Amino acid sequence: MEIEFTEEQDLLRQTVKDFLVRECPKTMVRELEEDPEKGYSPQLWKAMAELGWLGLTIPEEYGGMGMTFQDLTIVLEEMGRNVVPGPFFCTVLGGCVPIMLAGTEEQKGELLAGIAGGELVMSMALLEAEGCYAASGIATRAVPGDGVFRIDGTKFFVEMAHVADRLLCVARTDQSVLPEAGISLFLVDTESPGVRREVMPTIGMEKLCEVCLGGVEVLGEDIMGRRGDGWPIVVQVLRKAAIAKCAESVGGMEASLDMTVAYCKERVQYDRPIGAFQSLQHMMADMLISLETSKYLVYEAAWLESEGLACAREAAMAKAYVNEAYKRVTERAVALHGGIGTSRDHDIGLYYRRAKAAEIAFGDTDYQRELVAGQIGLRG
Repeated sequence: MEIEFTEEQDLLRQTVKDFLVRECPKTMVRELEEDPEKGYSPQLWKAMAELGWLGLTIPEEYGGMGMTFQDLTIVLEEMGRNVVPGPFFCTVLGGCVPIMLAGTEEQKGELLAGIAGGELVMSMALLEAEGCYAASGIATRAVPGDGVFRIDGTKFFVEMAHVADRLLCVARTDQSVLPEAGISLFLVDTESPGVRREVMPTIGMEKLCEVCLGGVEVLGEDIMGRRGDGWPIVVQVLRKAAIAKCAESVGGMEASLDMTVAYCKERVQYDRPIGAFQSLQHMMADMLISLETSKYLVYEAAWLESEGLACAREAAMAKAYVNEAYKRVTERAVALHGGIGTSRDHDIGLYYRRAKAAEIAFGDTDYQRELVAGQIGLRG
C-alpha cells in the first residue's frame, strides 16, 4: 500500500484547501445551513464544475478528468475540513458511481456530461421507514404496465433531494425469497407528477429530505443496469460512499483538533494557557491519536478501492472506527472550548453536529461491526 501521496495529489489538496478557505468561509456555511430554499451556493457549485471537481472521477470521454477514487477522497477530506454544504457528495457518489457502474452508453453520455458540467444535481433515494441499509428494508414497489413502471413508496433522508434534478430510486420490481433479488434502480425526474419532496429537520442541517412517490411513471429505459439486479450496484455505492464519508470526517477531525490546540494555547486561566495543564494535554493527545488512526484506516481503504482490490472489510473497519472517533474528537473539542464551544458563535459546533450526522450516514457503527464480523466468517 502506498501511503505517501504524489506531488500531483499534494497539489490537488492544496488547491482545494486554498479555494475553499477563500470562497466558502464559515459565515457562508452558516447562511447556507439556514437557507430553506437551496442550502447551497449556485455560484460555488459552478466554480467547482469549472475546476473539474464534479467530474473528477468521470472518464474523459464523458467530459470528466479521469482521475482516481483516491483523488476524490482528497477533495472530500478538504471539504470536510471546511464543512462545505451542498449536493457535491450526493451527486458524485450517489449519482456518478451507479451510472459509471451500470449505465448504458446513452445514459453515461447524457448524465455524466451533465454532472461534470455542473448542470445536473443527483441523489440516491434508498432508505425507507426501517432506516436500514439492508435489502430487506426496500418496500417501495415499481409495477410494470402499459409500457411504463409505476413507482409507489416513501424514501427518507435523501440528501439534497429538494434541489436534485434526477433521483436514482431503489425499488422492488420482482418478489423473491431472497431480499437482495428483484431490486432495480430507476432514474426519476424530480419534476414528474407524483413526486413530492420535503426537507426534514436534522442535527447536521445538511438538507436531508422525505421523498414521496405516488404512482410515478418511468420508462423501462430509465432502469440503471438490468431489471432485478440493482442490489449489487447499491452495495458498491454504499462501500464507496462509506469510505468517502470517512475521508470527509477525517478533514473535520483535523480542523477540530487544530482549532482546539490553537484555542488552548491562547486561553489563559490561573495565569497560564490552559494548554499547559497536563490533563488537557492528554485529552488533545488522545484526539491526535484518534485522528492519525483514522487516517491510516481511511487511506488504506481508499487506496484499495482506487486500485480495484477487495476492501469490504477495510471499508467497514474504517467506517466503524471513524464514526466513533469523529464524535469523540469533537465532543472533547467542545469541552475544551468551554461555554463558547456550545454556542452558534463558534465554529467548533459546526463540526460537532457534522460528526453526529456522519455517524449514521451509510451505516452506523453497529452496522459496520456486523459487516466486519461477516468478513471474518462470523454469522448469526
